[in-house]
Amino acid sequence: MNITANIVHSGFDGKTCWVHARPAVIPGRAGKNPTLLITTYPLRLTGNDVFYETHTMYSTDLGKNWSALQPARESLGRRPFPGGLEEICSDLVPQWHAVSGKVLMTGHTVVYQNDELLPGLRPRSTVWSVLDQTTWKWSSYERLQMPDHVKFFNAGAGSTQRVDLPNGELLLPIYFAGTNQSRPEGNSHLTTVLRCSFDGRQLCYLEHGSELSVPQPRGLGEPSLTTVNQRFFLTIRNDVTGYVCSGTDGLHFSQPIPWCFDDGSELGNYNTQQHWLTHADRLFLIYTRRGANNDHVMRHRAPLFIAEVDQDKLCVIRKTEQILVPNRGARLGNFGVHPLSNTEYLVVVSEWMQTTNPNPYDYTICQKYGSDNSIFMVKVSF
Repeated sequence: MNITANIVHSGFDGKTCWVHARPAVIPGRAGKNPTLLITTYPLRLTGNDVFYETHTMYSTDLGKNWSALQPARESLGRRPFPGGLEEICSDLVPQWHAVSGKVLMTGHTVVYQNDELLPGLRPRSTVWSVLDQTTWKWSSYERLQMPDHVKFFNAGAGSTQRVDLPNGELLLPIYFAGTNQSRPEGNSHLTTVLRCSFDGRQLCYLEHGSELSVPQPRGLGEPSLTTVNQRFFLTIRNDVTGYVCSGTDGLHFSQPIPWCFDDGSELGNYNTQQHWLTHADRLFLIYTRRGANNDHVMRHRAPLFIAEVDQDKLCVIRKTEQILVPNRGARLGNFGVHPLSNTEYLVVVSEWMQTTNPNPYDYTICQKYGSDNSIFMVKVSF
């Protein structure tokens, strides 16, 4: 495995920073290069998850040169929400959908009151947008209609990885909490996988599978799905530790277990998403963790690691661990993965310039280790 990391964008104004940077690839035609794209959006530094409209940058020469970041304010910006509130789509993940020949981006909604997160259990929906490859504009985001609006009151596909099936249907992981749940964990989130149809424009719910839960705080969130060797694997965020489980049909899964190294020790990932990279019949996990000389980083979210997974034991093989993006003082926990070819894969992540308490908005703490809100594009090749 060869790893090449490049900075494709850097610098910020001290008021906002680019977050949730993620890649997608539009295959080239007639011998032309594929088009690479990265989506991201600004976050207000003096706030908690205060996001603004999605921006996109493009490259037609395999990442050597990039367009300026182009905003999609009308289609992917703030909208009025009932009660004098505002809503925006966030935690977006673009991905090429081969059967339709479209880039389908999925995520979820966030509701704000006076430009701050609405307190309590907010209404949340899975949303999607489609890229028009003639105008390079995103369609206005739409809500996925779910079968039970009480059960799925707070439900979305934020920061998840999906699997597209040969018939064009897709398996989309979400996490959710209802308004009237009687489980011991109250409104902690559960994770499930949706089977959806997509015709190139409309995304429709068909069914969902196992409803997975754990008793730890806030439950299971930000699940990511992949498939290899005729099995499906879910990796899931939790406040205490990351979890993993597997199944044979992409909808039904074993009970999640904590991520560990192959020597039995804890992986050390917590309260942070993880994502998959699959190559041929091999499975890799990309993650952050404790114990990497990184106590100064918010939730130990840097450096960004990759390691191979033992598919039978569902553990990370410690000796295979490598660094994808170095620790420069800023967190790297929100990232995206997309195949570039049969042997090359892209990992994109931005340096999130908020830091640890008691001064989470003091970005100079990140800067003293070298971070400047850079967006990294990493090429992993085999």
